[in-house]
Amino acid sequence: MPEQSIPDVRKSVTVAATPEHCFKVFTEAPADWWPPSHILVKKERAGLAFEPGVGGRYYEWDVEGTEIAWGKVLTWEAPHRLSMTWRIDGHWQSITDDERASVIEVEFTAIDENTTRVDLAHVQLHRHGEGAEGIFRALDGPSPGETLERFARAI
Repeated sequence: MPEQSIPDVRKSVTVAATPEHCFKVFTEAPADWWPPSHILVKKERAGLAFEPGVGGRYYEWDVEGTEIAWGKVLTWEAPHRLSMTWRIDGHWQSITDDERASVIEVEFTAIDENTTRVDLAHVQLHRHGEGAEGIFRALDGPSPGETLERFARAI
């Protein structure tokens, strides 16, 4: 599927917190904001985590300890920027490589000393292959969207 055929999906939310706090909640407490319907493990989810730094995984595990990586960290510029691959196929199923994964970009921008704008973008959605347009349609819509709405409540 041609790269230009599926647009990026961009969402944002403004929260009453510093970029440092936002980055910390995003990367150290994903279970506090991650939508419960976004799950790859087959059994009950037991946890979610980010491994800090470029090359780290962000992953979940179930009650039996089975782990599934959602992707790999590409950019870790605390507290301002984070990007990672999103390892799903066009049918919302887990994939094990980054060749067919899109990218999620997150930016934390200080508006003033206690307010931060959080921008989240899904880019390169065409990489999901067949079904990528359905993923775009599911993600597209008004800001902040489910994920950033839950994140704002966690802050």
